[in-house]
Amino acid sequence: MIYLVATLKIEPGSKDKVLAAARPCIAATREEKGCISYDLHQSLTDENTLVFVERWENREALDGHFKQPHMLAWREAGGPYFLDRKIEIINPDTVDNL
Repeated sequence: MIYLVATLKIEPGSKDKVLAAARPCIAATREEKGCISYDLHQSLTDENTLVFVERWENREALDGHFKQPHMLAWREAGGPYFLDRKIEIINPDTVDNL
């Protein structure tokens, strides 16, 4: 099993638009083969920080996720509101930063 933690800083005032764009992707991703869990959280101390916490069976499943139409649509719809992002892939041996 591997984890992906994606921390997104979004433009102030854009949270509702970002969440609306994310919801279809979240629902579709949870149906993907190899997805164990896929959750979006909001920081308790900064309303403009969102964190995806994902669990995948393996790297191949995660790599396939990146190519899914709903993921591409999410990037296009949400991307204009991202000010910064940090993506970490955590596996049993290492932490990879993208």
